[in-house]
Amino acid sequence: MEFGSGFAVARRRGSEHNDPIVDADGRTATNHAGGIVGGITNGNAIVVRAAVKPTASISREQQTFDCASGKVGPLVIKGRHDVCITLRAAVVIEAAAAIALADLSLRA
Repeated sequence: MEFGSGFAVARRRGSEHNDPIVDADGRTATNHAGGIVGGITNGNAIVVRAAVKPTASISREQQTFDCASGKVGPLVIKGRHDVCITLRAAVVIEAAAAIALADLSLRA
């Protein structure tokens, strides 16, 4: 999960990431910070991006290390496993965003 320019900021100089304030409400010209500066919203839109990795536990046989035998062997997942976690992912991302925003506000 990232806010504003997120991880891309690590490849920029501070002068490139600067968000010049353009009005008395605190809005900025670029919104690189994603609407949050020092844990406080600055009047810009809050920009959040999230990524979800593909589900690894699928019914297709895969190779993995077997701790009992000490060798690599086949792994077959049995039972109900959703290949698409879209419905669950939205709830998890919403909760993660809420935690991140709460953490930002506590640090301010």
